[in-house]
Amino acid sequence: MKVLVVGGGGREHAIAMALSRNSDVELYAVMAQANPGIARLCKGFLVEKETLVTAVSRFARANAVDYAIIGPEAPLEAGVVDVLEEAGIPCVGPTRAAARLETDKAFCREMMERHGIAGCPRYRVFYRAEDAIMFLEEYPGDLAIKPVGLTGGKGVRIMGEHLDRKGAADYIRGLGSGVVLEERLIGEEFTLQAFTDGSHLVPMPLVQDHKRAYEGDEGPNTGGMGSYSLPDHTLPFVTEEDRQKAQNIMQSAVSAMDAAGTPYRGILYGQFMNTREGPMVIEFNARFGDPEAMNVLSLLETDLLRIMERIVEGNLPALPVRFSRKATVCKYIVPEGYPDSPVPDQPVTLGAYEPAILYYANVRESGGVLYTGSSRTMAFVGVGDTLEEAERIAESAASGVTGRVRHRRDIGTSALLQRRVAHMRELR
Repeated sequence: MKVLVVGGGGREHAIAMALSRNSDVELYAVMAQANPGIARLCKGFLVEKETLVTAVSRFARANAVDYAIIGPEAPLEAGVVDVLEEAGIPCVGPTRAAARLETDKAFCREMMERHGIAGCPRYRVFYRAEDAIMFLEEYPGDLAIKPVGLTGGKGVRIMGEHLDRKGAADYIRGLGSGVVLEERLIGEEFTLQAFTDGSHLVPMPLVQDHKRAYEGDEGPNTGGMGSYSLPDHTLPFVTEEDRQKAQNIMQSAVSAMDAAGTPYRGILYGQFMNTREGPMVIEFNARFGDPEAMNVLSLLETDLLRIMERIVEGNLPALPVRFSRKATVCKYIVPEGYPDSPVPDQPVTLGAYEPAILYYANVRESGGVLYTGSSRTMAFVGVGDTLEEAERIAESAASGVTGRVRHRRDIGTSALLQRRVAHMRELR
């Protein structure tokens, strides 16, 4: 069975590795830069911008692929699923219209409000900076400022964390496009990802990502410096009632999209803030998270190809989907200066990293040497019976990398987790 993976980052390497566990799968990929890990798994690959959807379709047709799975959000917004499915290639990933759950934050909030979906914060949408700033100046509390479109996970600014009121006004003025202003949510973030066939939802283990660049959750937001999950597939600051509420919210979103005539198929990512009142939706993503994909796919026991087939058929409940009951810790290696002033094209050398799992991201290989790019370089995932074991494995691997790179040593540590638990206890 020929499967095309669209994308070339750490998330897509995790997807490709999960698919490669099935010896009957022949892998192909389209990626903007040759990811050395993906390239080694592929029968063939094309180095091209993933948003050039006609080139993606041409490559897929030339290799007679049977299925495609889409990693990043940008090709979804460009309509890659629409073009591939027009060519007769079924996809795991939403159409351009359905992907608006992620690619258009105003659409997402308005859809939630229109259908009465729980977990929607108070918000306002503005398309003129002057109107948004006037609202900001009159609003008594702090706000989350979200550009309407895609920002690679780095566009959101929170008053009281990243900006004061004047800085918020300046930021809005500089956006030059639509903005969503939302009440600032206080609590602990968690991620729930799920497979969906357009009607049914199959949840994955809960994960917590760490966006801040530096240890202690300091510094600017990044695409994600690492993440962890626990053996029971939940988190100690998320009750079973919280988790079920989050799953119900995601099910309601899928049902609403189906009722609107834009069925959502693929992977739905819900980023939630667990507040005093329960889970609130920070955002939906129309694909696996990065790094969260690496946590859950490292645990996936069910054949990913079989899951893809059931998604396409609309028959997901027919397949039991299982994940190992183990903990995971993912730690990203990033170039010096990341995210504001990354130093690219620097050689990096791996140490002995096994039993950690290595996922390549924004890194190139030349003459047997690895070189950094301007974004996250590679990730190590430790898998263990306990969080402590998984963290030791990931940290040992990450600490063995030499070069002008760094990583957050505190991700997955008991101390950081206990801070989350204590914070949630204070709120409730």
